[in-house]
Amino acid sequence: MSKDPIRPTDPEARALAKALMSKARHGALAVTEAESGLPFCSRIALARDEDGVMLGFVSGLAQHTRALRANPACCPLIGEPGPRGDPLTHPRLSLQARAVFSETGHEARLSLWLRAHPKARIYAGLPDFRFLRFEPLAAFLNGGFGRAFRLTPGDLRP
Repeated sequence: MSKDPIRPTDPEARALAKALMSKARHGALAVTEAESGLPFCSRIALARDEDGVMLGFVSGLAQHTRALRANPACCPLIGEPGPRGDPLTHPRLSLQARAVFSETGHEARLSLWLRAHPKARIYAGLPDFRFLRFEPLAAFLNGGFGRAFRLTPGDLRP
């Protein structure tokens, strides 16, 4: 019988996951297409909301937005490879989440968003853009070789 490679979640793992979320400016987003039922992955911009939840600002014309409207289950992948070494040794966080489109608090979120993404001013006023929150259901942290952890929503709170 092989040993479980998932380590018990500890304060260091929680801190690394929170740091990845705080630093994230973009990530990959996995969704399920409504029409085909097939997986689809896209790169989107990210920021952390005032309460620590990951936030996206998406166009209603985008394929991932249409998929999320049909099925809000999704998985943002957060974390970038470092400038050197094997990309698979750098930490990353798979956030299993439910996307919730936000119809309130637009101005406060827009201010936060533009601090993180100043070039977004170009499209921020377009009528098809909406904020969404990636409400965490679970997460998987790969902290580098041999450092894998399962996290709960509580582990990710600031």
